[in-house]
Amino acid sequence: MTLAVAEADTTPLDAAREILRRTFGHAEFRGLQADVIAEVLAGRSAMAVLPTGGGKSLCYQIPSLIRPGLGLVVSPLIALMTDQVAALQQSGVAAARLDSNVDPEAKVETWRRIDAGELELLYVSPEGLMQPWMLERLRRTPLALIAIDEAHCVSQWGHDFRPDYRMLGKLAELFPTVPRLAVTATADARTRDDIRAELRLADAAEFVASFARPELILSAERKRGSKEKRVIDLITARPGRSGVVYSGSRDGTEKLAEALRAAGVPALAYHAGLHRKLRETRLEEFLEADAAVMVATIAFGMGVDKPDVRFVIHADPPASIEAYWQEIGRAGRDGDPAEGITLYGASDLAWALRRIGEREMDDSVKQVQVRKVRQLYALLDGTGCRAATVRRYFGEEGVEACGQCDLCTGAVETTDATEAAQKALSAAHRLAGRFGRGRLVDHLLGKTKDVSEHEASLSTWGIGADLGLAQWRELTEQLLFEGLLREDPNDGRPLVGIGDAEAVRAVFRGERRVLMQTRAEAAAKTPRRARKPSRESLALPPHDQPLFEALRAWRGAEAKAQHVPPYVIFHDRTLAEIAAAKPASRAALVRLNGVGESKLTRYGEAVLEVVRGFEG
Repeated sequence: MTLAVAEADTTPLDAAREILRRTFGHAEFRGLQADVIAEVLAGRSAMAVLPTGGGKSLCYQIPSLIRPGLGLVVSPLIALMTDQVAALQQSGVAAARLDSNVDPEAKVETWRRIDAGELELLYVSPEGLMQPWMLERLRRTPLALIAIDEAHCVSQWGHDFRPDYRMLGKLAELFPTVPRLAVTATADARTRDDIRAELRLADAAEFVASFARPELILSAERKRGSKEKRVIDLITARPGRSGVVYSGSRDGTEKLAEALRAAGVPALAYHAGLHRKLRETRLEEFLEADAAVMVATIAFGMGVDKPDVRFVIHADPPASIEAYWQEIGRAGRDGDPAEGITLYGASDLAWALRRIGEREMDDSVKQVQVRKVRQLYALLDGTGCRAATVRRYFGEEGVEACGQCDLCTGAVETTDATEAAQKALSAAHRLAGRFGRGRLVDHLLGKTKDVSEHEASLSTWGIGADLGLAQWRELTEQLLFEGLLREDPNDGRPLVGIGDAEAVRAVFRGERRVLMQTRAEAAAKTPRRARKPSRESLALPPHDQPLFEALRAWRGAEAKAQHVPPYVIFHDRTLAEIAAAKPASRAALVRLNGVGESKLTRYGEAVLEVVRGFEG
């Protein structure tokens, strides 16, 4: 190993702190990082659930630099591996990856460095790792540890199950003396149990941090009218910012990106159907831009560490609360205010449930997936604090309301619609599931065209004149979300019928209330905390702004020359500290957060030259 190792009279954790400072430029560990690192340095396996942006990667990178041997990291996405390897190399760490995008000559050179003991960290995919020839070569290689990133992928109860991850349990018997660390940002208690069982970590310590992301301002709204127009309105109200928009289909990403560009927004589409080179080019454009919007399917996400993403918009809702928390976690990684906005509708819920029903899986797994979908929509259409709901879902106790989501701030109000719900449920019962939502509403309003004598004679015909068309549509969606009504797909022409019979009886007995949401007009505006662009929120005084911008311009040119994202050179927060401190020497510069020794060597003189240009 080329990095510092602990002196005889220091503890392993002292050595870890020294590497944190000298290599990564940070003064102290955050949250549970030190606890996890200490466990691995002691040669013991562990599982760590740390929130997105919580520094999971340092939990296996630093022990890899202290323990003898090669640190092996299993990662599910090439983009994720590429980004982490680039960041490590900027910090002076000998890191490489082996995947299908690496050319043969580079692979040969990587193996040469491994055999020579020159490489410190190696990133591989689960599919590549479990090839017999790969395992045989690695069994002849001293390993410092094995890290399994995005470990929720191993669990069929998780939101992103990948069968290839199941094979990783064999690592316990293939490498019995090597500590293994499973890390993820999103796993409920059942998923954590499954991870431990599948990866054979039954006796390993478990570290679960708080899922709080106080910088995220959450909101959700039902789809009304054109989804495309609503997304355009939301983004044009937030000019000059980087953001991610998730769409449920490849075609949807292309159409939405095109509409955004027509509205003057620098938008790119990203999905698995694009040629690999085009995906790489668009990802690089997004990562290097100060203000760009990526419209993507879930093929985009886990490998994106761009720190200044100011908003994530779900044009179509995610698959579960785990997916929701991970995907909106792309925003605000720099700690500055950011937004997570979700658009949803009853048709989205019906589609998600139908998709689960069509999958080939055990009934027990289907039941869990259906429950996860319903828990997501209970969050989106609920009346309690969104952030607190997520944290309780993951098992946190003593959680308080965030005070800043749309539900906490009163942007969404509720009214008691129990009596109207009873009318709608009665009508659905009498129509016997033969019609769709529109016909149910027309029946309640007494406006059905060419109504039959039988229908007009029903007691529910025209009993809804006290509410308008829009209100009945809203209430019908509410009843679908709550499972009081259900939709039969009927080959694309859904029919509405009675849902959970016991729950419906509770409504008629007065034991269960139905609350209907109304959204205040102010909800369409940007929350006050999120209006400031990120560089303003760094709290720089006006006289430091010119130097900060000059440093950003230098960083941008350097990143472009190297074909790397600007943030792997220095984060905005580090540049802000430099602009405020105006260091006059290398010794003063290296004391600032985010400036490790390797970056001092590579960029120190160039940064000091920019600072000198603003002296006096």
